[in-house]
Amino acid sequence: MKVTVADCLELEAFKDAKVQAGQKKLSNEVKAISVTDEKPVSGRPLREGSVGEILLTSFAGCDDDDSKCELIRGASAKGCAALVVCGGKGAVPESVKDQADKENLPLISLAEDRRYSQAITQVMDKVLYGNNFSNSLISNTVFHLLNFEKHSNFQSALREAAINNEFQLILLSEEFNPILTVETQHRATIADAIKLGKERNLASHAGAYTMIDVNGVLTYWGPVSIEGEKYFMFIVDNEDSYTAGEITKLAEIIELAMGMWKYTPERDAKAEFIKALMRGNKSLAYTLKDEARISGEDILSVFFCKGSDKEAETQAVLAFEMEEDLNVMRITEGDETYGMILTYEEDAGNQDKSRCFKLFEALEKGDSAKVCHITGVGGIEGAGDAYRLISESWSFVQSVFPYKKVFTKYELTLVSNCINIQIQGGFVKKNYMELLEPFKDAGETKGRQLLDTLETFVLDAGMSSSRTSEIMGIHSNTVQYRLKKINELLGVEITGNRIIPGLTMALALKRLERVVS
Repeated sequence: MKVTVADCLELEAFKDAKVQAGQKKLSNEVKAISVTDEKPVSGRPLREGSVGEILLTSFAGCDDDDSKCELIRGASAKGCAALVVCGGKGAVPESVKDQADKENLPLISLAEDRRYSQAITQVMDKVLYGNNFSNSLISNTVFHLLNFEKHSNFQSALREAAINNEFQLILLSEEFNPILTVETQHRATIADAIKLGKERNLASHAGAYTMIDVNGVLTYWGPVSIEGEKYFMFIVDNEDSYTAGEITKLAEIIELAMGMWKYTPERDAKAEFIKALMRGNKSLAYTLKDEARISGEDILSVFFCKGSDKEAETQAVLAFEMEEDLNVMRITEGDETYGMILTYEEDAGNQDKSRCFKLFEALEKGDSAKVCHITGVGGIEGAGDAYRLISESWSFVQSVFPYKKVFTKYELTLVSNCINIQIQGGFVKKNYMELLEPFKDAGETKGRQLLDTLETFVLDAGMSSSRTSEIMGIHSNTVQYRLKKINELLGVEITGNRIIPGLTMALALKRLERVVS
C-alpha cells in the first residue's frame, strides 16, 4: 500500500511532532528514510536524499539560517518527501519555515525525547509492511489463486488475482522470451520491459527482486524455478500501490501457487523455432512460426558464436538492439550461441542486412570468440539451409582460415565445397591439386617456403603483401621476392581474375587435407 507523510505522523516515533511548514504536501508518498548532517553548499546537490525519502537532520552541519534554507532547497531538489528535524537546537527560525513553504516541502520537528532510531525503525516497518499488508494484497491474492472450485487452471486464477489487485505478471524463459502473460493495463509494452531487463543484466541477480521503471511504470524482476528449470518473472505494480517488500512476498506466493496447481509453463516457441532450424527440421519450424510470431521475411541473418564471454556477449547484443532497432533471438548451449537477427519493418532491403555486421564486429572483440553468420537468407527455407552450412563447415573453416574470427557465407561456402571435393576425391580434386604441382619442382625446402607464402598471401592476408609480411614475420621485400618467384614458377600472374579462384580452392583443399588426413 502507499504510505504518506501523514501516515508516518501517526506513528509513535512522531508523537508530539509539529508540522512547521509544507502542510499541503503531507500526502507525499514515503518510500524510505535516511539521515543527513552534511553542510550544504549552494549549487551542489546533497549527498543524501532521494525521491520519496524522509530526510532526518539535526541541522548540525548548518552554521546559520541561510545554510538551513540551503538544506531545504537541496532536499526539495532531490524530491524528498519531508525534512524532519530531530534533537533541535531551539525553535525553527521563521525564514527556514518560509523556505520550506516556498519549496512545498513538509518540515517537521520531533519532540526532544524522540531519536533517529525510533523514527527509522517505525517508518521502514510502515513502508515495508503497512497496516493492510497481510489483509489486503496477500490475502486477496491467495484467495483467488487457491480457489480450485472456481478456476480450472493456474492461469485463470492468476488473471483474476491480478485484476482484483491491480498488478500484471509476465513469465519469461531463460532466453527472455515470454511464456505466460497476464496484462491488465497497456501503459508500457512487454518489449520495452524486456529490453531494460536485459540492459540491467538481471540474469546475474540471483534470488533478488529488482525494481525497474519502464516509462513511468514500476516493474519488479526476479528469478523463479519451475520443475527444475530457470525462468524470470516480472510483476507490474499498475498504480504504484505496493512496496518492494509486498511485491517480493507476492512473488513468493505466486511461485508457491504454481507448485500447488502443478503448473507447467508452455514451451518457449522462439527457442524451439531456432532449435528446429538448427536440426534441419523445417516442417517443425513452419509449425512454430505463428506461435513464435516470426515471419520468414523478418529473418535478416542467422549466426553461430563459440567461445565468447557470455556477459560481454549479452551487453554487445543489447547495445546492438538499442542502436539498430533490430531484434536478436538466441539460445545458449554451453559456450555456444545460436541466434537470429530479425526486423519487423516492411521492405527492409539491403540496408538492414548491412547493419547486421555491426553485431558480429562487436562479438569478435572477445579474445577467443569465433563467429559464423549467413546474412541475407531466403525466409525459413534459407535460414534452415544457412544453419546446415554453418554446422557442416564450422569445425573446418577455422583450419582453412586460422587468422579470421568472423566467417561469412563466402568462407563457409568455399570450405563446404572443399569438404565435398575431399570426400568425393576423383578427378575434380586431382585437377585442383595439380595446380600446386610446380612447387615440388622447386625442391622440398624452397617449394614448402614458397607454398606457405602463397597460402598466407591468398587465404590469410587478403592478397596484401604487407599483411603477409606481418603474419609470417618476414620483411616485406622478402615477400615481394617470393611472390615474384611464385609467378615465375606457376607461369601466371597469381592475382589475375581468372587465376585466383582456382588457386584459392586448391590452397584451401591443401589446408583441409592436412586436417582430415
